[in-house]
Amino acid sequence: MDSTISRRKLLQGAGLLAAALATPGIKVSFAAAPVDERFIFVILRGAMDGLAAMPPYGDKNYQSARGGIALPSSAYAPLDNFFGAHKSFAEFTGLFKGGEAAVIHAVSTPYRERSHFDAQNVLECGALTPNGARDGWLNRALSLYGGNAGKLGLSVGQTIPLMMQGNTPVGTWAPAADGLPADTVLIALEKLYRKDQLFHTALSQAVDVHNIADNAVDGSGFGKMGAGGRKGLQNQNAMKQTVTAVAKILSDPAGPRIATIEVGGWDTHAQQGLDKGPLANLFAALDAGLSTFKTELGAHWDKTVIMVATEFGRTVAQNGTGGTDHGTASCALLAGGAVNGGKVYTKWPGLDKTQLHENRDLRPTTDLRQVAKAILRDHLKLDDTDITARVFPGSDRVMALDGIIRT
Repeated sequence: MDSTISRRKLLQGAGLLAAALATPGIKVSFAAAPVDERFIFVILRGAMDGLAAMPPYGDKNYQSARGGIALPSSAYAPLDNFFGAHKSFAEFTGLFKGGEAAVIHAVSTPYRERSHFDAQNVLECGALTPNGARDGWLNRALSLYGGNAGKLGLSVGQTIPLMMQGNTPVGTWAPAADGLPADTVLIALEKLYRKDQLFHTALSQAVDVHNIADNAVDGSGFGKMGAGGRKGLQNQNAMKQTVTAVAKILSDPAGPRIATIEVGGWDTHAQQGLDKGPLANLFAALDAGLSTFKTELGAHWDKTVIMVATEFGRTVAQNGTGGTDHGTASCALLAGGAVNGGKVYTKWPGLDKTQLHENRDLRPTTDLRQVAKAILRDHLKLDDTDITARVFPGSDRVMALDGIIRT
């Protein structure tokens, strides 16, 4: 096994531990970041029903195609004369109307099967097929910043998603569920790592991340997210508190600039509901997180892009238990002051039976890599040639989606 890779993974694990246990006993500042723009990728695990989130109410086949899960007009707010937003996305709708949010509809990765595991792997590694790359596309993008790349990335949660794994070290932070230990623990670790530059730097950065986050919540004991961390984000209060801390970390003048957050629970096979129900509650929690980002990022909001995406969509028609099964295309959401918002970007495929993928799914017309490429190029100022060659190899014919970032 490559010793460098093994050591790096161990460093990332040590960073997560240190972040969870940190106290104010050790203070080290980040180096100056090479980019001032912020980018946050929110990964929705389980496959979000994009037709419920942003219903195409203007499609003449919408009601008949969706059947019992077609939203009544009281359950959504029109975004334009064709698309609406589920009423649980009230804050997102306000951002959309203000030009600070957008929808990318009928979007998908290149994956066309229905395995959560494989679909998430393709979403995160950025390849054409499952396990087409061993590292994540966002980690490869970080590497393009050269020597300061290791200062830029932040993984939020109990584990580092594949999207952030790779040769470039990233910071880690997760809300701590228990009280903080005595300073002597970190002092001992600091002495242990003092002669190892990589470990000492990782420990110092992890502590600094946690201290920034701890200041954001005023030491109130926040962090009890529930089992595994991800499920807690289905709750509006937990989402708001997590986002408050993450926004504080990203707002630090010398802090990280690019972060990932994972939210689970989107596999709605049964009783997903309409204006109310489990899916509406998930929408509300996500909506609360997006609005909290705007509030807490403050002046940095104008330089921020948040992308929300899932591994695949759901079937157009409901199943026999009032839910939806694994599908293909969904929608992605963009928010932030740097987004050219107020628009639904799509080549709408239609919901007639003959227009569906395999006669059951919303047909994808936009590749999610087109969205990612545009953000990397137009927002994070990375070179287009490097993006194609190093971040998304084999994507020469996948063009960045023009116009989604303010210029």
